[in-house]
Amino acid sequence: MMKYNFWLKNVLICLFTLVSISSGFAQSKKSKSFEPVDFADPIIGTMSKYELSNGNTYPAIARPWGMNFWTPQTGDMGNGWTYTYTADKIKGFKQTHQPSPWNNDYGQFSLMPITGQPVFDQDARASWFSHKTEVAKPYYYSVYLADHDVTTELTPSERGAIFRITYPETDSAYVVIDAFDKGSHVEILPEQRMIKGYTTRNSGGVAENFKNYFIIVFDKPFTYTQIVENGQLLANKDATTTDHAGAIIGFKTKRGEEVIAKVASSFISFDQAAINLKEVKDHDFESIAQAGRDRWNEVLGRVEIEDDRQDLLRTFYSCLYRSTLFPRDFSEWDAEGKQWHYSPYNGQVLPGPLFTDTGFWDTFRSLFPLLNLLYPSMNTQMQQGLVNAYNESGFLPEWASPGHRASMIGNNSASVVADAYMTGLREYDYNTLWEAVKHGANNVHPTNSSTGRAGYTFYNELGYIPTDSKITQNVARTLEYAFNDWSIYQFGKSLGKSEDELAVYKARAMNYKNLYDPSTKLMRARSTDGTFRSPFDPSGWSRDYTEGNAWHWSFCVFHDPQGLIDLMGGNHEFTAMLDTVFVIPSYEGMNSRSMIHEMREMQIMNMGQYAHGNQPIQHMPYLYNYSAAPWKTQYWVREIMDRLYLPTPDGYCGDEDNGQTSAWYVYSSLGFYPVAPGTNQYALGSPQFKKVTLHLENGKKVVITAANQQKENVYVNSLKVNGKKYTKNYLDIPTLQKGAQLRFDMAPTPNKQRGTTKEDAPYSFTNELKK
Repeated sequence: MMKYNFWLKNVLICLFTLVSISSGFAQSKKSKSFEPVDFADPIIGTMSKYELSNGNTYPAIARPWGMNFWTPQTGDMGNGWTYTYTADKIKGFKQTHQPSPWNNDYGQFSLMPITGQPVFDQDARASWFSHKTEVAKPYYYSVYLADHDVTTELTPSERGAIFRITYPETDSAYVVIDAFDKGSHVEILPEQRMIKGYTTRNSGGVAENFKNYFIIVFDKPFTYTQIVENGQLLANKDATTTDHAGAIIGFKTKRGEEVIAKVASSFISFDQAAINLKEVKDHDFESIAQAGRDRWNEVLGRVEIEDDRQDLLRTFYSCLYRSTLFPRDFSEWDAEGKQWHYSPYNGQVLPGPLFTDTGFWDTFRSLFPLLNLLYPSMNTQMQQGLVNAYNESGFLPEWASPGHRASMIGNNSASVVADAYMTGLREYDYNTLWEAVKHGANNVHPTNSSTGRAGYTFYNELGYIPTDSKITQNVARTLEYAFNDWSIYQFGKSLGKSEDELAVYKARAMNYKNLYDPSTKLMRARSTDGTFRSPFDPSGWSRDYTEGNAWHWSFCVFHDPQGLIDLMGGNHEFTAMLDTVFVIPSYEGMNSRSMIHEMREMQIMNMGQYAHGNQPIQHMPYLYNYSAAPWKTQYWVREIMDRLYLPTPDGYCGDEDNGQTSAWYVYSSLGFYPVAPGTNQYALGSPQFKKVTLHLENGKKVVITAANQQKENVYVNSLKVNGKKYTKNYLDIPTLQKGAQLRFDMAPTPNKQRGTTKEDAPYSFTNELKK
């Protein structure tokens, strides 16, 4: 009876304490308004797999554009799906640099706290976990590892991180350090409570001397040490260099005891890793977490939203968080405060910035324009990083991770470079970038056909890449090269280059016309002799296109919609073709080739042939602005936002792709979108929020208000810009950069008189040539 009374007394005390803490926490939360980072959810998009992408994301616990990300690892070593929401076991906490599961990771290693037996095998050390005990914020992650009775928390800096591990009372508390296979090194230094090592594991795009050097320092002496060599635990050894190196260190702990591990890494050297460790060395867990929170609020706070719809706020700030992760800053700072980077292109350590882990095929569309609008100083550094990449490799990267990767098509670095300059960025070596874009337009990388222009000789001579050239994706390449040539032309014109030098790019910008088939009003592959491919299935996902079909690619004339309208016979015919995309059943074309996840994602979204889960067609709903039917743009962009973006683990409708699909939502929810980067214009859409204030770097503000904002009020009845009635279907970027007031009046029915004149249409190259 005495034991029972003692137990009951302790239970009551615990309950009273918990209620008091919870009440105090609730009161403090109630009195404190939420900040932008509170709405950013790293778990969105993680319910994905090889066969179906709902984002193909992982919880990236990081600083904005940070060199290193951290993530819980549920997948096997080397598996690109490093964390999946449906998994129920965690195998480690991994430093990652993965831009997507398709490009996989590089420079990765992991820590895993365990108790009981000292085991290294990833399945043996794995622990059950629940999302109910998981907390994921951009700057902080925590989870309870049930099999080990351990709570693991982590918070990162740009190049370092702090782990806080709470153990039970045990003589067998351990941390497993896994440097992964494919060549690694680990060394235990007990007197310094330190683990040093490096990993060479990568998925390509590196020089032969590539290493990620890491240092881990604990605040508690080791009572157990063990080197692991290719899965074997070795006694009386303190270091190994082998295929798969690892270590296990152990402690005796009291219940609730916290063990702190401070981690940093470098692509340059161990000495530089020690310098990078200073980011966290003299700081405690809370201060690094708070600094991370403050940094994210600074970045996300560039967009201030006044709206009470929580799900929309969660979706928006989660998308803005994803839009400010990549490209990552690959540079480091030495003891004198000078910036250096390891070059994955030539293996040298060189001065200045370098950024990586982005595919321009995806991100030229809206991610880089968003940087130019909200974070121009970051993109200024990125442009200088492109200068360095060109000087170190002879080419601008098209898909970098960390160096040139054989992924996707196009020469879209030209768009990224041109748009930055056109929107006012100047503090970098743009003259070298001019030479770089010309070189990329007339060459192909000797070992990587995704860099430069594959098939450029055919394109330059014929005006298109023929289907009998043995170069796949010929229609897609031709269309992108034409836009890229227009980008080069605009960049060169802004630089003051001569008409003689620019003439060839001006002419090639119209090469898209060479693949237009008037009998189908679609872009169609042609042979060298000029005959169109036959038979032809517009819904077929053929090898002439990239991850799509003719319905997706025929509207990829970003720089000249008016020219495409003229080819199709005028506004009425063009609008009908746009409408048709949404009408043809989504199952059409599913049997045209072996299934890829993009096909399945389009099918199940049930929006006809509109495939928002992939990039080529994402701009297409905005094209109604060019054919005097802007209300159709307004309808469809709101449909896409409402139906295809959710604040849930399956919240995306396809690959998120390094911020591109997220940036589409960020722009669209504001009410405009960059159909053609480099035009200095945004095409108008339908704003989703009641009031938004953009805090620009130059101190100016863009205030966007939407009267009568409701879910069903998707149409723009009227718009005033700086107090004046405005009927155009576009906004000039310089107008916004000076600070602006946009006042939309929303309605449940379309205003079919607004935005219907030729003068209301956004930029088209055809119209420029007529002037």
